[in-house]
Amino acid sequence: MNLWQLLLFRLGLRPDPGLRTYELDEDLHLALEDLAIRERRPAGDLAADLLASALADRSTAEEAWQRWRTLSPREQDAAALACLGYTNRQAAVRLGVSAETVKTHLHNALAKFGLHGKAELRLLLGEWDFSAWEETTAKYR
Repeated sequence: MNLWQLLLFRLGLRPDPGLRTYELDEDLHLALEDLAIRERRPAGDLAADLLASALADRSTAEEAWQRWRTLSPREQDAAALACLGYTNRQAAVRLGVSAETVKTHLHNALAKFGLHGKAELRLLLGEWDFSAWEETTAKYR
């Protein structure tokens, strides 16, 4: 923004060209206003924080998806079953392999995600729906 634009903006004669506005439907607007009142914060600040948080969550989810795509099919099977709460032995039975093989696939999957254990994997992928793996992996038994 040049000096002339800044002066016009400061005098209230022009909107800030760097300022972005977004339309909200009535229900969302009311929810935002209600939350702002409860938190005793300006609605604009709250909206900016919520948007920043949502964008960060979206970025994390996209990164997780990209990493998931680097897993081999068997690593995906082992990781999905781990997220469903199966032990290595239970996953091995479902997949028709040894528990040691499942452990190896999980180790490789965790390394690709930069994680140290199943609990971290469950936290990262906690909102993903792995229910299809229950049906898919049943065919290996």
